Amino acid sequence: MKVKRIMANTATSDLSKAKAFYMDILGLELLMDHGWFKTYGSDATMTIQVSFGSEGGSGTPVPDLSIEVDDIQSALSQFKMAKVPIEYGPVSEPWGVTRFYVRDPFGKLINILQHERANAPD
Repeated sequence: MKVKRIMANTATSDLSKAKAFYMDILGLELLMDHGWFKTYGSDATMTIQVSFGSEGGSGTPVPDLSIEVDDIQSALSQFKMAKVPIEYGPVSEPWGVTRFYVRDPFGKLINILQHERANAPD
């Protein structure tokens, strides 16, 4: 057996909040729409990972989701323009990522991160 995909599901009575956060701010695509259940993501190849922790690092709580981006400053600007409060960071962590925490409209703690090696000029 080979795991092909892992999906996080969040119950909500207001699906428009998911669109505003995950599509409008983060730029994910609407991949599936049943009206009552919508999936946002990317058709690009993504790495399958499941993480477990007793803390989120640097004394922070464990985030519900970690979302890696290719431009952390652009992501930060998008969240600030949308007036989403930044709960932690942005900070360059000793293990080689720059990150910040926000909460999605459902109260889930989201770790937005970029690996610092990706920040280096080509």
